[in-house]
Amino acid sequence: MSAPSHWLDEPRNVKRLWRGFLALLALTVAAELAVALHPHFAIEALFGFNALYGFGACAVMIIAAKGIGLLLKRRDSYYEADDE
Repeated sequence: MSAPSHWLDEPRNVKRLWRGFLALLALTVAAELAVALHPHFAIEALFGFNALYGFGACAVMIIAAKGIGLLLKRRDSYYEADDE
């Protein structure tokens, strides 16, 4: 017997998820039109600034994590016995 397939194994479901996530992101950026902002700095008043700032911060964290991973990486045989 073959194992039952997962609902994410079908490409059309993955495509639907991508479209749903992109629509949700667009709605959150568009919601900025309906919310009264109180910016402290002039750049914060730009439309979509918060979304771009969040994306940039996430990208910086990913790059930093990859850099830290390179510093902390150990060889594959790190936990093997040395008495061989």
